[in-house]
Amino acid sequence: MDIKIGLLVKNRITLQEVVSHCKKLTKKNKEQLSEMMSIDKQKGLKSLSKEKRQKLEAYQHLFYLLQTQPVYLARLIFQMPQNKSTKFMESVIFTLYNYASNPREAYLLLQLFKAALQEEIRSKVDHVHDILTGNATVIRLVVSFYRNARGQNALRQILGGPVQEVLQDKTLNIRTNPVDIYKAWINQTESQSGQKSKLPYEVSPEQALSHPEVQRRLDISIRNLLVMTDKFVSAITSSVDKIPYGMRYVAKILRTSLAEKFPMASAEEIDKIVGNLLYYRFMNPAVVAPDGFDIVDISAGVTLHPDHRRNLGSVAKVLQHAAAHKAFDGENAHLCGVNQYLEDTHDKFRRFISAACCVPEPEERFNMDEYSEMVAVAKPIIYISVGELVNTHKLLLEHQDSIAPHHGDPLHELLEDLDELPTVQSLVGDAEQVLSQLSKMEISLTLTGKLVPAASSEENDTRSLLLSTKQMLVDVIQAQPGDSLLEILWTPASEHEEASHDHLLRRRALRDAQTPSKLQRNRSLAANSRLSMEEKKRKIIRNLRRLESLGLVDSAHQYQELIDELAKDIRNQRRYRQHRKGELLKLRQTLQGLNAKTLFYEEQIDYYNQYIKTCLDNLAVSNKVSGKNKKLQSLHYTAARLFEKGVLLEIEDLPLSQFRNVIFDIIPCEESGRFQVKAKFMGIDMERFQLHYQDLLQLQYEGIAVMKMFDKAKVNVNLLIFLLNKKFFKK
Repeated sequence: MDIKIGLLVKNRITLQEVVSHCKKLTKKNKEQLSEMMSIDKQKGLKSLSKEKRQKLEAYQHLFYLLQTQPVYLARLIFQMPQNKSTKFMESVIFTLYNYASNPREAYLLLQLFKAALQEEIRSKVDHVHDILTGNATVIRLVVSFYRNARGQNALRQILGGPVQEVLQDKTLNIRTNPVDIYKAWINQTESQSGQKSKLPYEVSPEQALSHPEVQRRLDISIRNLLVMTDKFVSAITSSVDKIPYGMRYVAKILRTSLAEKFPMASAEEIDKIVGNLLYYRFMNPAVVAPDGFDIVDISAGVTLHPDHRRNLGSVAKVLQHAAAHKAFDGENAHLCGVNQYLEDTHDKFRRFISAACCVPEPEERFNMDEYSEMVAVAKPIIYISVGELVNTHKLLLEHQDSIAPHHGDPLHELLEDLDELPTVQSLVGDAEQVLSQLSKMEISLTLTGKLVPAASSEENDTRSLLLSTKQMLVDVIQAQPGDSLLEILWTPASEHEEASHDHLLRRRALRDAQTPSKLQRNRSLAANSRLSMEEKKRKIIRNLRRLESLGLVDSAHQYQELIDELAKDIRNQRRYRQHRKGELLKLRQTLQGLNAKTLFYEEQIDYYNQYIKTCLDNLAVSNKVSGKNKKLQSLHYTAARLFEKGVLLEIEDLPLSQFRNVIFDIIPCEESGRFQVKAKFMGIDMERFQLHYQDLLQLQYEGIAVMKMFDKAKVNVNLLIFLLNKKFFKK
């Protein structure tokens, strides 16, 4: 529908340009007119031609796949150096997810972060601490996104109070370096006395601490430091709910993924790593440099005083040691009195980490499920620069075998649809501007999935085979008990057991007869259930051999795996029923959504059809004479005249000398845009042809310059459109 309307508008503009250049359709200018009618003024990706439209749709399909299947981008960022992958993620990935501006994009972006983090831990982390030393790409990007975009206000709410206290306390002077304290003491003494101190200016930390005054000042600084640090700890640990949900969910995934890969690692060891993410990477930079993260209001041109920065740096150092459960020793042995405080604070941080990781899954948080995409009416739209589009395409082509190793992967098909890598100029349609300027131009993509016929997968076939085998086995065991599965299958059933089995089938048939047809079981399962007992046994044996070839059961273990599956199903019957109820509820909601979506599209189709009809009516000539409508006049042309104008190219099996004996009548119908073409030869009616104006525009859109009428006459599409425009439609 959009194409039809676009063609009508485009043709109207083109017609006006042509008419302004050529008032009459003559032999001299017919080639020029044909070229002008077919030219596309917009030559870029958004131009109204079939080739460009297919290219645009292919990109929309590709980016929809990348957006909804995060595994591709998760693998792609590991194929590039860290510096390049960071730039790529920030410039393309966040654009692809619209900076998580709505629940759908926020949900999908989290799925990408989850897949990327799990991929990083699976492929790059060999020791539990590698995630700290390796500077993981996805961790860096997660922190950057939630701290700078979604979490900046959260950091202000969490840290704004204690940071403001530090900045407003003019007397607060925290120094924990003994040499700095010693030098400050010497400077103060010399300033007050006016005499040069007899003590040496350059000393070691041990020499500085040998002076009681230095020790006294250090003790005061440590007391002030712990008081102020405690305020930060209270602010942080009491503000779990203020941390962005995405940040907390990534922390949860980090915790569970490390615990799964390193089951021997202690919970405390893993919590240190999660604490490194939540405090050191997410919060610590804002403590050290609050002016850089808008934590407090600072006037333009004003910078923090060095004393304030030193005080905040000292607090941040203690918080970092507490989160990492790292004591002060070695060069910092003079701060060993703080170690007990670090122990106590670390316990608080662990409780904080556990609370932060206690978040619902994104499906629950954003109310998303596997049917959400089906019922969504509004299609997602992204705005991406042409340079980013081309670079993403290029990277996918370079690494497609790594990110989609299976030949049948949908990504390969979509890349084949796009064919070779285009240039920036070809996508923009302007070769005159500087390339750097063209690369920054943005285009909008309305993302849609490529519809492919659903094929029965091997996994589904295997699941169906296992399910039908279990169902038949339950029927047999109910009627014929035994000590082992093989004994039951190979021992013929007695008459009593056969009768018991038949009674079971009759009861099931009565129950099925009362079940609505839409809720009845799968046909193949129902057919298997009606087999006789011996037929079921034979089929079970055949199925067991197939399942063994698939590695699901083992005859050496007397198919104990299948018995275990049955026992598990019996134990979990209640859970399965609850799950089915939940699935039925979701399906009913999905059905309501699909019905609403169908109604919306039907209304859209009616609206579009009405709009197209209005466009055609507006194009038609009014020809009002004295307030009365006058019927549109028919056109009468000889084939020779149309040939002269370039509209008619040839008539099969008719020499050019006979063209003057052929007359074409073009008669407008009641419905705007429809014409009936009559062909006469020497005054005798020969054939009739229904001509649709929109069909001509569609042929022009598809680049078809010549069409056939009556299966014999070949006409120039562009010049025929011009002729109809000139005679029947407004200029």
